[in-house]
Amino acid sequence: MPDLPHQLIAALTGFLAGIILCIPVGPVNITIMNEGARRGFKWAALIGIGATAMEVVYCTIAFTGFAAFFQRGMIKSLMEVFSVAFMLFLGVRYFFARPGPVLEKLEHKMEKLEHRIEERIEEKLHPHSAFMIGFVRTLANPAVLLGWIFLGALFMARGWVKPTLEGKLYCLLGVTVSVGLWFTGLSWAISFGHKKFTEKTMTKMERISGVSLIVFGLAQGIYLAMKLAK
Repeated sequence: MPDLPHQLIAALTGFLAGIILCIPVGPVNITIMNEGARRGFKWAALIGIGATAMEVVYCTIAFTGFAAFFQRGMIKSLMEVFSVAFMLFLGVRYFFARPGPVLEKLEHKMEKLEHRIEERIEEKLHPHSAFMIGFVRTLANPAVLLGWIFLGALFMARGWVKPTLEGKLYCLLGVTVSVGLWFTGLSWAISFGHKKFTEKTMTKMERISGVSLIVFGLAQGIYLAMKLAK
C-alpha cells in the first residue's frame, strides 16, 4: 500500500468503505428489494441512484465540514479511538443480525427518531419519483452522516485519505462507484433473479460485512496500542 499513489489509496479506501456500509439491511435496501420485485429493474435502479446521490452528499459534508476540526491534536487522537469503537460496534451489530421477514426486521432496527424524520421529510417533499424516494430515504437516515464522520476522521488520521481537495475527491469517487454498483447490482438481482436472491442471502452478506468491520476494528485497535506502547 505505501508504494501505491495516494490517489489510488484514497479511491480504494472510499470504494471498500462504501461497499461494507451498504450491505447491511436498511431502508434503501428494503425499498429496492420490494420495489424491484414489484415494478422491475428500472424503477429499483432509479431508487438506488437517488440513494447514491444523497450518500455522496452526506459523505461530502463529513469530509469537508468536519475534516479541519478532527485534524486538531488531541481531537484527532480521540477520534481515532472512537472510530475503532464505532467499527467494532457496527461489526457486532451486523454479525448478530437475525434472519426474518424484511419488513419486520426493519421495524426493530430503525429508531423512533428516524421514523419521525422520514415522515416529516416525506410530508414536505412528497417524493413520487423513484429517484426522490431513494434520495429521501437516505436523507432521513442520520446514521449515514454519523458513519461517514467517524470514517472520514479515521481515514485522514491514518493517512489513507490526504486532507486535501484532491485526496477527498478521489475518496468520494470511490464511494460513488461502490455505492452505485451495490444498489444497481441489488436492483438487478431482485428484478431478474429474485427467486435465488432471498432474505437469508442478505442476512449472510450482512454478517460477512460485520466480520469485516470487526477484523478492521481490531486491526486498528492493535495499531493504536502499538503506537501508544512506543
